[in-house]
Amino acid sequence: MPSLAEPACAAVAEALPRVLDGRAEPPLGLSRHIEHCLACQAELARYRRLLRMLAQLGRERAELSPGALADLLEAVEGAARRSVIRSALAGRRLAYGAGLIGGVLAAAALVTASKLRTTRRPASA
Repeated sequence: MPSLAEPACAAVAEALPRVLDGRAEPPLGLSRHIEHCLACQAELARYRRLLRMLAQLGRERAELSPGALADLLEAVEGAARRSVIRSALAGRRLAYGAGLIGGVLAAAALVTASKLRTTRRPASA
């Protein structure tokens, strides 16, 4: 059981990245806790392994196969073309829908005006 000066496992796991990167001072009792806690020792080992892998990835350069850049640009161009087509189709659907609604409203206005005219005609004597 950790003493009051010793951090708990959750605090150690949270502090490790900042401490190992040099961005923060280690909390009081961090080293002592890690010496006695197998879970925190494993966490420290995982974090150091992760740092080594990230450093290795930073040093490695990926070799592109011949034509890879052309294939990538072609895929991007195809995706852009499909997006433009979808956008145009969506715009047309919107225009058709607006036209249909406008036509329905115009027809309703004509019917209403026609009914008003027939009801307002004076009766013949």
